[in-house]
Amino acid sequence: MFDLADADLAGSVLDCPGGAASFTAEARRAGVDVVAVDPTYPPAGPAAERGRALRALGEHAAAEAERGSAWARERAADFAWTFFPTPEDHLAERLRAAAAFAAHASSEPDHYVQASLPRLPFADGAVDLVLCSHLLFTYADRLDDAFHLAALRELVRVARREVRVFPLVVVGGGGEHAGLGALLEQLAAEAVTAELRPTDYRFQRGADRVLVLRPRMIDG
Repeated sequence: MFDLADADLAGSVLDCPGGAASFTAEARRAGVDVVAVDPTYPPAGPAAERGRALRALGEHAAAEAERGSAWARERAADFAWTFFPTPEDHLAERLRAAAAFAAHASSEPDHYVQASLPRLPFADGAVDLVLCSHLLFTYADRLDDAFHLAALRELVRVARREVRVFPLVVVGGGGEHAGLGALLEQLAAEAVTAELRPTDYRFQRGADRVLVLRPRMIDG
């Protein structure tokens, strides 16, 4: 979904929000320097306690996957069944991801930090690449443009190289968020360049582009 190549993961990576996804687990197995942040992760404390809480979060995500799969089946026309050939395939992948998250997060809890946008506990330029999926624009019916602008500014602040955001469509809606252009104009005025790049990943109807943001100074 992020149109990533191996070279894009050569530096440090932040997954924000990470949720109970398997990205951090899989990236760590590939030797990537990655940290996930999410408000649902347990706060700082003993590793064993945090590990147990993270495993429980993964188990909860597996239960939620069943509910989400039923929702997707009811709205099958809103999705392109290509990457996931059937709703059953989609559910199987979500269950696999939740299990991978639970296993990894419980064994390496330090890679999972409790935090939420629009404030992250990292220094300016702390990581090379920031990935943000299924939060910004997805819930634009509940999160206003002021929140989106603050969140995008924060993601750019902590990124040395670039930020990638996907999808750009509102869940249950059609097409990209209507306020996207105005947000990008505001960021351009703040020396942030934007690229809307096609992605081969297909699931939600209309979600076929990833937003790539870069501080202008790195564009040369």
